[in-house]
Amino acid sequence: MTLDTKHITFTGRMVIVGFGSIGQGVLPLILRHIGITKDQITIVTAEERGHAEADELGVKFINLPLTRENYVQVLEPMLGKGDFLVNLSVDVSSVALFEFCHKVGALYIDTCVEPWAGGYTDPSLSPSLRSNYALRETALSHRAAFEGGPTAVLTHGANPGLVSHFVKQALLNVAADTGESTEVPKDRAGWGALAAKLGVKVIHIAERDTQVSNEPKKVGEFVNTWSIDGFVGEGCQPTELGWGSHEKHFPADGRRHEFGCDAAIYLMRPGASTRVRTWTPLEGPFHGFLITHSEAISIADYYTQRDGNHVTYRPTVHYAYHPCDDAVKSVHELAGKNWYMQPSQRLMMHEIVSGTDELGVLLMGHKKGIYWFGSRLGIDEARALVPYNNATSLQVTVAVLAGIVWALENPNRGLVEPDEIDFQRILEIAKPYLGELVGAYGDWTPLQDRERLFPEDIDHDDPWQFKNFRVA
Repeated sequence: MTLDTKHITFTGRMVIVGFGSIGQGVLPLILRHIGITKDQITIVTAEERGHAEADELGVKFINLPLTRENYVQVLEPMLGKGDFLVNLSVDVSSVALFEFCHKVGALYIDTCVEPWAGGYTDPSLSPSLRSNYALRETALSHRAAFEGGPTAVLTHGANPGLVSHFVKQALLNVAADTGESTEVPKDRAGWGALAAKLGVKVIHIAERDTQVSNEPKKVGEFVNTWSIDGFVGEGCQPTELGWGSHEKHFPADGRRHEFGCDAAIYLMRPGASTRVRTWTPLEGPFHGFLITHSEAISIADYYTQRDGNHVTYRPTVHYAYHPCDDAVKSVHELAGKNWYMQPSQRLMMHEIVSGTDELGVLLMGHKKGIYWFGSRLGIDEARALVPYNNATSLQVTVAVLAGIVWALENPNRGLVEPDEIDFQRILEIAKPYLGELVGAYGDWTPLQDRERLFPEDIDHDDPWQFKNFRVA
C-alpha cells in the first residue's frame, strides 16, 4: 500500500456535508485514493471556512446550512441511486440524512450520530435522552428495515471508528503474546469469547495530544486541534461508559437507561467535568476527560457475552482524553462559565509548531497487565503526508477515507457500525497515514502511587474497578 494507491473507482456523485477541519482534511485523501474527478464532488456547508481550499482543488462549494426544513429540498437534486453522502457536519441530524440516503438509494458515512442543533444540550430532554446511548439506539432502530439496502456506515472517524479496529488487532496481539492459540474470530460472539478468555476487564480509548502552537490561548477563547463545536457539544453531554460485568461499585451519581441494550450507564454530570486515570506509552500515567463517545457503548455491547438474558462477560469501556494543553485551559474556562461557550474560538492548524497525537486502545486486566495499541503521529509527519491536516485530524480523516472505500466495496450492507466492518481492510488502508503503529505493555495500574499524601476510597482487591480510575 503506497501513498498513491487508487483503492477503487467511483462513477457516481459525492456530496460532502460540512467542511470543517475533517472535511478539509479528507478531501485531498479522497481525490488521491479514489478514482473520482473533482466535478463529481459537491460540498454543502454552513460557513465560508474551507472555501479557498475547495476553489484551489476545483470542487464546487455551496454555503447553505442544512435544517430540518430544507435538507430534502437541498439534497434531492444532488443525490440518487448509487451516489454517496459523506456527513462531516455538526448540527445536522445523522438519522435524517441516512434515512434520506436509504430512500434515494445513496451510500452514507458519518463520524458520529449527530442530532439537529441544540440536541446535545436541550434541557427539556432528560440526561438519558441527551446521551450518545439514546442517539445510537435511535439510529440502530432502523437496522432491520434497512437490511440489504445501501450501505450506511455509522460513526467511522478515529474515535469512534478506527479504535474499534485497534481493539481487534490488540486482542490478537495479546493472545499471541500470552500463548493463547486462536484463529481470527468471524463474528461478535467469537470476538466476545476471545476478550473474555483473555481476561480483559477494562478498555480505555486513551489519547494524549501534545501539539502546541506559537500563539497561546487568549482569555475568552476556546482553542483546539479539531472541531470546537464538536468537542464542546460532546463535552456537555452526560458522562457515559460501557459498564463491565466485573464492576462491584455502582457510582452514586450513576444511572441506567430504561431502554435499549443496557450495555452502558451515564453519570449525572458533563463528561468534560469527569476525569479518569489512564496511561499511554509516551506520556505514562495522566488524567483524561471521560468524554462520551459512541465507541464506549458499541464496543461494550459488541463484546458482551450472555447466558440467556444473564450477562456473563462485558468489559468496562470509555474514552480517557487529554486534549492539547490549550484545549485543557479552554475547558477549564468553559466550566467556569457554566458551560457557555467563550466569545471566540480558534482551530489550531498552521500555527502548530510541535507535538504528537498518541491515540490508541488500552486493554487491562489480562495476564500481562496492560497493553496499549494505536497510532503515534507527529505534526511534521502529518503535514508531510497530506495537506490541510494536523496530527489529530489525519487520524480521523484517513479513517473516513477507509470507511468510504469499504462502503464502496460493500454497497448493500445496510446500517453498520465500525465493530461490524472488516478490521484488516480498514487498517490496511489507514496504516500509511498513522505514523508509528505501536503496541506496548506496561505495569501501571490505577492504584500506582495512590494514598501517598492522603487516604483515599479505593478497592485494593481489584485494581480494575471504575472507582479506582475515577478522579474524585
